[in-house]
Amino acid sequence: MCAPQRFHLETVSTPILDQRITERRNPHSANIDLASPIEIVDLINAEDAGVARAVKSQREQIAHAIAIAEGCFRAGGRLLYLGAGTSGRLGVLDASECPPTFGSDPEMVQGIIAGGPPALLQAQEGAEDRAEDGAEQVDARDVGANDFVIGIAASGTTPWVHAGIRRAKERGARTGLLCCTPPPEDSLEYLDVAMVPIVGPEVVTGSTRMKAGTATKMVLNMITTGAMIRLGKTYGNLMVDLRATNAKLRDRSERILIEVCGVSREAGGELLKLSDGKVKTAIVMQKLGVSAGTAEKLLSEHGGVIRRVITDEPPPVQHSGHQHE
Repeated sequence: MCAPQRFHLETVSTPILDQRITERRNPHSANIDLASPIEIVDLINAEDAGVARAVKSQREQIAHAIAIAEGCFRAGGRLLYLGAGTSGRLGVLDASECPPTFGSDPEMVQGIIAGGPPALLQAQEGAEDRAEDGAEQVDARDVGANDFVIGIAASGTTPWVHAGIRRAKERGARTGLLCCTPPPEDSLEYLDVAMVPIVGPEVVTGSTRMKAGTATKMVLNMITTGAMIRLGKTYGNLMVDLRATNAKLRDRSERILIEVCGVSREAGGELLKLSDGKVKTAIVMQKLGVSAGTAEKLLSEHGGVIRRVITDEPPPVQHSGHQHE
């Protein structure tokens, strides 16, 4: 479980009226209303520079969340995000990007936002305070033992989110919380994992769409990407669990087959036809010289991971000349 972290703030003359770090004033931006455009950019950039460090401090907890998600997926379960406001929108965003990126079923990762779909475009005042609605959302989706429910709440205290997580735990699901200030002590009783990247007070007090939002997006990216990789959705770092359902995806699929299998575009197109547009299946077919049915059977027997089916290494990365600084 994630223990509360130490966080140092510069001494200020005014008393702390709210113990939530996300609600405190940032001493570095106290005079931002007098700043020039370039000074505003520099100040925000300087504050953002610490976000990655805060996320890194939670590496073990995030890895645990990836492992839980993988286990639930392999058992036929789902990953569900619960959030209000910016947190809810980020959960919906991450969930909606999984199918086109990894070829996953839209039901596999779901984002649920307080106030429903209208809250994606316009704030639904008071929705986050109606705790009973959070629990009802969990009941409505028939959450069970194979599911993983992660609450997202920058402040760590959103009633709608905590009620939903608590109900999910009562229904036997695995549970997690992603927040940017230490959560209430009693919440640890119904959490399997708590991820708490403390990014400090926002440049604009309480505007958690900024540093907290950035940290949230980074963590969600890691959880779903990590779990999908573990499920075999990539071969090396290539997205191979996709289907050629439109012109763009067909072009990408053919290029992957050209690179991985060393075939011509024409041959790649033929492989896609024989594999019903499934790139993973096409790769195994070509590498082992087997039928689509045999390729899919082998993938199923090896947890969907290409590297467990064939011994070939993915093609080496062609360096573009750009190096990490």
